[in-house]
Amino acid sequence: MIFTDRLTKVYKDGTRALDELTVTLDGKISCILGRNGAGKTTLIRILSTQLLPTSGKALIEGFDVIKDVKRVRKIIASIPQEASPMGIASPLEHVTMYLTARGFSISEALRTAKYVLKEVGLGDVMDKPTDELSGGMKRKVFVAMAIASNADVVFLDEPTTGLDPISRLEVWSAIKQMKSKIILTTHYMEEAEELCEKIAIINKGKLVEYGTVEDLLSPLRGKVRVEGKGDIRVGNLSLSYVDEEEAKKLVGKGVVIKPISLEDVMIMKGLYYDEE
Repeated sequence: MIFTDRLTKVYKDGTRALDELTVTLDGKISCILGRNGAGKTTLIRILSTQLLPTSGKALIEGFDVIKDVKRVRKIIASIPQEASPMGIASPLEHVTMYLTARGFSISEALRTAKYVLKEVGLGDVMDKPTDELSGGMKRKVFVAMAIASNADVVFLDEPTTGLDPISRLEVWSAIKQMKSKIILTTHYMEEAEELCEKIAIINKGKLVEYGTVEDLLSPLRGKVRVEGKGDIRVGNLSLSYVDEEEAKKLVGKGVVIKPISLEDVMIMKGLYYDEE
């Protein structure tokens, strides 16, 4: 379990990235959603002991990320959003070196690395230099490192950004098989719905909503999204939410009708509205 109590981070330029954030992430796979600048990456960096908070507390499996930093680092693995591989090293070398650094024997590291690289769809290129791989494949190397670690808690910051649809499915499959507890950030709503047991939505460093997918979608059950008609404005798009029966009357009248998703929860909370 991960718990934060009034966790705050203010950067030197005055930016308040986290604002007394209190949340409990207790799902097998928990997801953090929010717009760019909402505080997601700052939260991940603090929880993974890469960044000190300004104030407040954060616990991982009962260990304080500040007072018990050495213990925390032994039980976590983290793949930052901005990570980039060494060009001359192959995917197999990346994962093997990472695992030996975590205490795996060389033989165990090699065996685990080969297995995981095949699971994420890199089996055919595991011996190639990473600078010969596509951007999506390079991203999958780091996902493989996190999966192979077998850490108690794994942080994945937008792990499937830049991946094609098939590669994303391969990564989803591998994540589902992990024994670790996973904290995931993503901008893909379908990814959050597919993978996550619990979801925290944050905005401007504060918690907006928390619960299961069913919890978050329940206020919109029985409704659909109508694009091209309504009082809600998202950029140049006008939209509204109506009952399914009412939506049938709008078919053929120049609107687009879509099923409800987590994106609509964020819209209804005002997170995608035009800012004045």
